[in-house]
Amino acid sequence: MNLFRAFATVGGYTMVSRILGFARDILIAAILGAGPVADAFFVAFKLPNFFRRLFAEGAFNAGFVPLFSDLLVNRGRLGARDFAEQALGVLLPTLLVFVTLAQITMPWLMQVLAPGFVDDPTRFDLAVIFTRLTFPYLLFVSLVSLMGGVLNSLQRFAAVAATPILLNICLISAITLLAPHTPTPGHALAWGVAGAGVVQFLWLIAACRRAGIALRLPPPRLTPKVRELLRLMLPAALGAGVVQVNLVIDIILASLLPEGSVSYLFYADRLNQLPIGVVGVAVGTAILPLLSRLVAADDNAGAVGALNRAIELTLFLSLPAMLAFLAVADEIIAALFQRGHFGPAASQATAFALTAYAVGLPAYVLVKVLGPAYFARRDTRTPVIIGALSMVVNVVLNLILMQFLAHAGLALATALSAWLNVGLLAWILHRRGHLQVDDRLRRRLGRILPAALIMGAVLWWLAAALSAWFAGGEAWRAAALAVLVAGGLAVFAAAALGLGAVRLEELRGLLSRRD
Repeated sequence: MNLFRAFATVGGYTMVSRILGFARDILIAAILGAGPVADAFFVAFKLPNFFRRLFAEGAFNAGFVPLFSDLLVNRGRLGARDFAEQALGVLLPTLLVFVTLAQITMPWLMQVLAPGFVDDPTRFDLAVIFTRLTFPYLLFVSLVSLMGGVLNSLQRFAAVAATPILLNICLISAITLLAPHTPTPGHALAWGVAGAGVVQFLWLIAACRRAGIALRLPPPRLTPKVRELLRLMLPAALGAGVVQVNLVIDIILASLLPEGSVSYLFYADRLNQLPIGVVGVAVGTAILPLLSRLVAADDNAGAVGALNRAIELTLFLSLPAMLAFLAVADEIIAALFQRGHFGPAASQATAFALTAYAVGLPAYVLVKVLGPAYFARRDTRTPVIIGALSMVVNVVLNLILMQFLAHAGLALATALSAWLNVGLLAWILHRRGHLQVDDRLRRRLGRILPAALIMGAVLWWLAAALSAWFAGGEAWRAAALAVLVAGGLAVFAAAALGLGAVRLEELRGLLSRRD
């Protein structure tokens, strides 16, 4: 499997999804602003997404993909399909029970997850209603995760990578078409989330049929393979999802801060998620089945080499993104969100949070690359220990930094704990001989960082030169942002090529069909 081609496929669809996501968030910011309805919806949107990323995409994929890939190599499609059906038979009833219990206990659950809303009846009641509407999304998207693991293991990445596009289309349709007919735009968005889960589920059912694996639903049975899956999933639930746990801790604490804090963090995180999604998710999605196959074939040298190339690729794309956010966060947020009910004060508060999040951007991405190096070897215990330590550090830093930096302190604590997580993951992999930094990675990193710094300096200068445009109306701000984006990309490309951080033939290789 060509890692770079798989990355290009997943990253390309993810980029389309992120662009639609920005259109969605611009509409939400203009219509909802950063008030009580927005705060309530963002909590309702975060909760099912948190469980999706933690269990469905994080823990489930960490256990399912290596086992499915091993069966695919050693027993063929039929053996692998039988295991997928066994997993489906246990997953579906478990999800039904979990979602039902969450719906019943939502008022009490909300007191734990958003304690700051308790003294604000409007935000609390809306958050409970919205979360009850959005929570069934977890059921459907977890089934989507299982089918996605099957398709990714078969090296069919396109259909899975396109599923977030469907979510954004559903939410854009809800805010523009359904909102006039609901009590608040938040109600329409909550219904849109639930509908998106159904649409994504049907989409991947069709994709699995096209791939020649139509999954049946057998009675739930704890077969030996399912038991092994559960053993792998339990510790991975924390290890693979530590970043998501940290983000939920941010929401809990942000609910205790002044009104709007939850919204500021949401908008900042949405922008921060662009490189995380395009780079981290894409490379992480591509590297896990590749490493699983190499480990199953007992090719440790090949696995180490693949991990080096994945780290190189993620740093090449995440370091310039970090420098861009640090240099021009205010200008980016103003151009994207400052309109309608989202005024200059909200824009500045969100930019402050984005700057803090950006400190950890390469770490958020590297977690998604280093984690699969453990999961491919069926080790989910080590990441959970590291994840637990990082979570403790995150909470301590949250409580300290929020006293001085308010909501931005929560974002900075998340960034710092992510770096701790990455450092420990890399150190243990190195001690075990599964991560040996090769000469090429060392040489390239010494050239990528200067290229990113040059780009950041040019962006800072350009932003100052275009300050009059950014002080103008929406059209002027949009034009100024377009100049920044184009200028930053051109400068980084020229600096990277000039310093030897990348070669033209390697860029062409991203689209190569050769293995």
